[in-house]
Amino acid sequence: MTRHIYSVGQHVNFDGRGGTYLKRVGFFTITKLLPPVGTELQYRIKSDGEAYERVASEHELQAQEQKSIAATEKRSPEADAAHVFGEHP
Repeated sequence: MTRHIYSVGQHVNFDGRGGTYLKRVGFFTITKLLPPVGTELQYRIKSDGEAYERVASEHELQAQEQKSIAATEKRSPEADAAHVFGEHP
């Protein structure tokens, strides 16, 4: 049996490569390990910016370095918008 490579509480980057346009990309925390669907392992993940959890396949996740998470959490929404739109204060 294949084992999950991520663990509960681990921070991951979700790239949303799945089949729906409603998936939000960004930083998430693993909240639960789910059984596989076929051969693909599944995870329940949660973003601090959303009230609900979502399910992601293992191929949609990448381990996130603690340094990157801390830098992202310290940015304001205005700084994030400026970064996305290429504006510099």
